[in-house]
Amino acid sequence: MKIAVWDTYVKKNDGKLMHFDILVPEDQSNEQIVYNFGNDYLLKKKVNAVKLSAKECQYCHMENASEAIVEEIQLKGYYIIEMENCN
Repeated sequence: MKIAVWDTYVKKNDGKLMHFDILVPEDQSNEQIVYNFGNDYLLKKKVNAVKLSAKECQYCHMENASEAIVEEIQLKGYYIIEMENCN
């Protein structure tokens, strides 16, 4: 499965910059849906952030997904890769 990678940066409550990627199916082109996925992730992480927009979250590139990522996308619609300061 080809996926779209959305590069996302959010300032956390402690001032650190949180960096994560939102992975969605390649045909998911509705930005607001991608932002909603990111906002859902931030709620689970208890990060009080502004609603995601193009300022924090932008399409980056396409790539092939591993089987584990494909399974998660089929369940939830998206997958998150935690890059920096996500804990």
